[in-house]
Amino acid sequence: MLTGQTKGQDLMNGASTSTGIRSALSYCVQQVRNYDYHHYLCLLCLPPNMRKAAFALRAFNVETSRAMDIASDPKIGLMRLLWWQEATDKIFTNKLIKHPTAQALAAVTTEHKISKSWLKRSVEARIKDAQREDSEIPQTIEELEKYAEDTVSTILYMTLQSGGIRSTIADHAASHIGKASGLLLLLRSLPYHASRDRMFSYIPAEVAEKHGLLVKDGGRVGIPADSREALCGAVFEMASVANAHLKKARELAGTVPAEARPVLLPAVPAQAILDTLSRVQFDVFDPRLAKGILGVPPLWFQLKLKWYSLRGKY
Repeated sequence: MLTGQTKGQDLMNGASTSTGIRSALSYCVQQVRNYDYHHYLCLLCLPPNMRKAAFALRAFNVETSRAMDIASDPKIGLMRLLWWQEATDKIFTNKLIKHPTAQALAAVTTEHKISKSWLKRSVEARIKDAQREDSEIPQTIEELEKYAEDTVSTILYMTLQSGGIRSTIADHAASHIGKASGLLLLLRSLPYHASRDRMFSYIPAEVAEKHGLLVKDGGRVGIPADSREALCGAVFEMASVANAHLKKARELAGTVPAEARPVLLPAVPAQAILDTLSRVQFDVFDPRLAKGILGVPPLWFQLKLKWYSLRGKY
């Protein structure tokens, strides 16, 4: 039976890497497997020559996306993100960093000439989000779409780049899939954030006001966590925007280069979240959302992903 480390090393077979870098890459595989399982399954469908970079990039996303969640104090979480901001600078100046994900990133950015600007854009968006007050909610859904593009679409852009894929159409599809995925993952995380600060901090003010969720107290505005019934309408509206992005991405499928399509498989888990939300009438507190993989039985999810992969679809 393979251990977690052996599995990670096996996924990287065929790559000419030193023992230290191989160990760092194996760490990345395990991080993605443990904390971003649906994307771990997507990455297994990539050609072997793209997996090193893809797992390093996804592990970077795991590190930065979890920074605030695992911190006992928001200031500590922000410090972690600032550390990653500094680490990205060091990566591109060939300075040694004693962190396996950073070491793996340094190796793949050098090998594949990955753009520094996209890495910086991703971590800076998370820093900006971490610095806002709980009562400082986004005003428009466009703000959240930009956040989703900066943090999710950029991972897809860099994965395409690592595979030597230069296609404006593929980038356009990746932009839409990243926005859809980012919005849907924010919706899915609403109960978690509500349990931490008793507020729905990722519902835009314009959407919240439309559905009678916005509460004003003096100069402060917020969306209290006891507004569950009205919340479903707001979630439906945001999910509809995500669905529109997925549709636009799939309309481009016929002109997306074949070698780019495996990179765009995250459209499948995004669709799974949409389907589950629809099944529970957009109630993000419904326990069915937490079952299986994104509310889908694991075997069914894997079969569906494989079906799309084998047919060159997303």
